[in-house]
Amino acid sequence: MLWIPFTLLAAFMQAWRNAFQKQLSKDVSVAGVTLARFLWASPLAAIYLFSLYQWQPVVWPEFSLAFTGFIIAAALAQILATALMVKLFKLRNYAIGAGLAKSEAILAAVLGVAFFSESLSLLAWCGVGLGAVAVFLLSGASWRQLSWPVLLLGLLSGLAFALTSLWVRQASLVLGLPFPHGAAWVLLLVILLQTLILTVYILVSERPTLAALWQRPKLTLAVSVCSCVGSVGWFTAMSLESVALVKTLGQIEVLFMLLISALVFKERLQRADHWGLLLIVLAAIAVIWA
Repeated sequence: MLWIPFTLLAAFMQAWRNAFQKQLSKDVSVAGVTLARFLWASPLAAIYLFSLYQWQPVVWPEFSLAFTGFIIAAALAQILATALMVKLFKLRNYAIGAGLAKSEAILAAVLGVAFFSESLSLLAWCGVGLGAVAVFLLSGASWRQLSWPVLLLGLLSGLAFALTSLWVRQASLVLGLPFPHGAAWVLLLVILLQTLILTVYILVSERPTLAALWQRPKLTLAVSVCSCVGSVGWFTAMSLESVALVKTLGQIEVLFMLLISALVFKERLQRADHWGLLLIVLAAIAVIWA
């Protein structure tokens, strides 16, 4: 059951990371905000992996072609997903934008069963479905508020996040290292590749963005730290349990997002429906029991 505390940690840190990204997006381009997520996370991930080897030495990994493919695919998908979410922040308020991106859980369940040989019990499917409805209710959104661009961006962001999670889990399984070393290797390599890709892109196409990040060191560092700690939670939990179950339980992040949205950004949201609160609790119970 170790996947449960790791998932809760990931959800809490991701809520704060999204909040800091929203603040940064007011003055920095989409690519810059996306880079902030990874910029300082690489050394933190390296320190985490080094600490694991000091605590419990294991053999060094052998990187296969399949593992390399999963790492590259996951890195690119997460960059795309983050960029789409930042675009959502500019179209809608924080809770609605991030809430739409949480379609990731149900998309991960469908794709996992269809293409990644994962299996879910009937109870697990019920939990995933309840979670999807709960996220929509708790985001404060309504069908009248949603335009086609917002809905499309939200679903595409959720799809990219879902594929990221599935490929991360496959990379951890292929690597075959003991827990939690395998997930830590995947985390470090994915972040390093993402940092390299985005840095090269920004140097070539929008160099002033680096200066903009340099002028906001505290906010950039906050995004990176929250992202790294959250990713440790996600990657570790997904190395232990099905992506669909991890992401469904992780939807508790929406509760954290609503609190941050109201208390930090002073955004006016519809009062969270009691049915939404009940459904997200039932979804969490269902996936834990499953």
